[in-house]
Amino acid sequence: MANETIEPIEETATGMEMPSDKVADLVEYIVCGLVSNDDAVSLDVTDGPEGALIEVSCAEEDAGRIIGRRGRTIKAIRTLARALGSRVGTSVEVEVLG
Repeated sequence: MANETIEPIEETATGMEMPSDKVADLVEYIVCGLVSNDDAVSLDVTDGPEGALIEVSCAEEDAGRIIGRRGRTIKAIRTLARALGSRVGTSVEVEVLG
């Protein structure tokens, strides 16, 4: 444990974590489990007055894995994100950018 480094947690201007951050963590966890190159995965979270938009960027060959056949996988991810979003008090949309 002596060699373990602790990275600082980025905080917003108010010093509190936004509700959309919890949803983004869930989406990132799910997406990284699906793709073959999880280093290429990045999330861009935009908070607005009507809710949050989470844009998932990934390697082009992994976009199909996130979307799934007939969009079933992304639909399931969106359902989970919206369910958690409603629990933390925000509406959420998830988009995939290949």
